[in-house]
Amino acid sequence: MHTSNYWIGYFQANARHKRINWNTAPAITQDEIAAILPSLQAWQLGETSEGEHLIAASTKYAFHLGDPDYVDAVRLFIKEEQKHGNNLGRYIDKIGQQRVKKDWGDTLFRKVRYFNTNMELWTLAVIVVESTAQIFYQALKDATNCRLLKDICTDILIDEAPHITFQTERLAIIFDGKSNFSKTWRKMAYKHFFHATSLLVWYGHKKLFMAGGVTFDMYVKKMQYKYKKTISAITAPPSDYQKMIFKYGN
Repeated sequence: MHTSNYWIGYFQANARHKRINWNTAPAITQDEIAAILPSLQAWQLGETSEGEHLIAASTKYAFHLGDPDYVDAVRLFIKEEQKHGNNLGRYIDKIGQQRVKKDWGDTLFRKVRYFNTNMELWTLAVIVVESTAQIFYQALKDATNCRLLKDICTDILIDEAPHITFQTERLAIIFDGKSNFSKTWRKMAYKHFFHATSLLVWYGHKKLFMAGGVTFDMYVKKMQYKYKKTISAITAPPSDYQKMIFKYGN
């Protein structure tokens, strides 16, 4: 388990890595654009949030916990997500396409965020979205032969794994502080939320997933694995939790 100060150092160091050569000309076919553009536009929009509500929730949480560094870590996490959105937007501009200002999935998620001031729900939601993002960006990478887009996806994928660790550690702390009764019903609530949200992401981006070679069955299996690696590991009894951490290398 890492401290908030550790994550501040990690995000600051990671921000110094420049993995994308923007001098590379985009080389994408019209067929590839037709298969990936709607999802690329929607995901780009989702990555551009200012994170005001998440910062508010984390500030409230950190105050009660006595861990002010956590807010700074969250700010740096948001900044890294915004980098993803900026890079995707820059690519969309380069291939002569339009960025979108509205998407049903983004609208739904923003409405949930607007009314949510609970750190537990925030963290759970981010774990699910980041887990689907790993599959999404790998599928996007596999759906094109454009070197520039592949490099953008690689950069995001490198960032996403620590993002999930950052959020999973936090949810483990929150869950551990609950009573046994609360833990019992939370296990089912977490599970249903994880899988329901996963299905919504598939529904919204199945064309892109399939263009990247990911069938529905493959997607479900990948998400089941990610559930075991994160949520299931958090809610398992302590002895089993340690076994899962070892097994899945979280």
